[in-house]
Amino acid sequence: MSRWQVIAWSIGVCLSTPLAFLIFESLQGDSEVFSHLWDTVLWDYISNTVLLILGVITLSCIIALPLGWLAAYCQFPGRRFFEWAMMLPLAMPTYIIAYIYTDLLDYAGPVQVALRNWFGWHSPADYWFFDIRTLAGAIVMIALVLYPYLYLIFKTALREQSFKLVQASQLMGLNPTQSFFKVSLPLARGAVVAALALISMETMADFATVHYFAVSTLTTAVYDTWLGYYSLTAAAKISGIMLLFLFVSLLLERFSRKNNTVHERQVSMNEQALYRLSGKRAWLATAYCTVILLIAFVLPVTILVGYAIDYFEQAWSSEFFVYAWQSLQIAIWVSVVAVLLSLLVVFYQRIGSNASKSVPGRFASTGYALPGTVLAIAVLLPLTLLDNKLNQWFANTDFEPGLLLSGSIFAMVFAYIVRFYAIAHGAVESSYVRISPSLDMASQSMGKNLLQTLSLVHFPLLRRGILTAALLVFIECMKELPAALLLRPFNYETLATHVFQYVSDEQLELASISALFIVLVGLVPLYIVNRSMEQHSS
Repeated sequence: MSRWQVIAWSIGVCLSTPLAFLIFESLQGDSEVFSHLWDTVLWDYISNTVLLILGVITLSCIIALPLGWLAAYCQFPGRRFFEWAMMLPLAMPTYIIAYIYTDLLDYAGPVQVALRNWFGWHSPADYWFFDIRTLAGAIVMIALVLYPYLYLIFKTALREQSFKLVQASQLMGLNPTQSFFKVSLPLARGAVVAALALISMETMADFATVHYFAVSTLTTAVYDTWLGYYSLTAAAKISGIMLLFLFVSLLLERFSRKNNTVHERQVSMNEQALYRLSGKRAWLATAYCTVILLIAFVLPVTILVGYAIDYFEQAWSSEFFVYAWQSLQIAIWVSVVAVLLSLLVVFYQRIGSNASKSVPGRFASTGYALPGTVLAIAVLLPLTLLDNKLNQWFANTDFEPGLLLSGSIFAMVFAYIVRFYAIAHGAVESSYVRISPSLDMASQSMGKNLLQTLSLVHFPLLRRGILTAALLVFIECMKELPAALLLRPFNYETLATHVFQYVSDEQLELASISALFIVLVGLVPLYIVNRSMEQHSS
């Protein structure tokens, strides 16, 4: 066994250990807390989770499928702008948009106050207005942030289809709507299901929005069980139920791709519009895109900027700089380590000769499917065991380790690496594909060993991919909330936890600058994705 194989398998085993501990712990004997939850409220948590997922993917389809079709196939005023602008809501954390719309639409908010003034209403008994802090409200808020996943993937799938198939359907007498449902959508079924699987996983992972709206889901159950009952076993069992949901989502996504082959593809992506909309249809398309963009991004950001201006003295505080620096430190450490580990694993995949060379990378990437609360429990299990062992070893000495691993920043950093390693792995692996194997043979013919080949040949060619991977991991670390809430040391805050605390206290205005900073940082990967797609299509 070569040293590269040992390194790759060590990384894979280390990063998959939390998941293994979580599965093992969830299969242990009965827990009184879990039994109590099972007999009382757990089924409500499960039903709410299912309804939340179904609602979000349904609303995402309603929003994203028409947007993807318009961007891929139609020419209308503003198309080039909306093509990339419709991805902007991804930069907006769901709990921020949830607070903003709650503030707008509550009884004391400006919308209902204006309605009462206009129509002379005096009390809630005089009129009906929907309550946003409900399951339905959570569905809308989460879908407004997550629909770009489906939009981006569906638009790309449509552009990779041959126009000849759509044109053939037109010759057979199908109008654009019929062609969409009978030709374009069935051909893109695999991509759509993959996007919906991703949206369902992100929906189940959401903690802040459902917690703020007081909607009990499995994610909040894990959080409450750990912090309320201090039962790690019960939290692990609930996490096991969530793993089952994740497994079903991935299984459905894999099944959708089975025997789903497109036999005719474009060499490059279609850039020309298939339909040129004019008159009322053109302006309806523009209006639809404008309304979605206004609701999902422009209005929340505008209100957030207004908060920052009105409450600048309170929001521009020393706390902002302290928490920003702490967030930056953790994000930089995680980015560097995740990229380094992914580089080692992908390099082994390249030079390995056995059939199992891709297994370490798959093991190491399992953490990305875990919601933040589940990941926190999964990480606590092995780290708590190690802390107990360390304290036993030093029991007869003057040194008292205490919670050296599970109670320090190390737990956060390790959890972030486990969760976001897959992002770095994917970016580095996609860059490695572009490097010709002949360069490896040329390097060996010049007497260079594998380490020299990696450092002198591969690394310079991978710099763009490595930078992309590091930036994407960095941004995700800055936005991560559930894992930070459960794993942060006492009196330690990141920007995400800082903003969430103010959101929970109905005082987002006092953390508006921190929230804006998170949004602005979140725009970086969207810019990277847009540029990479433009380069791919050109």
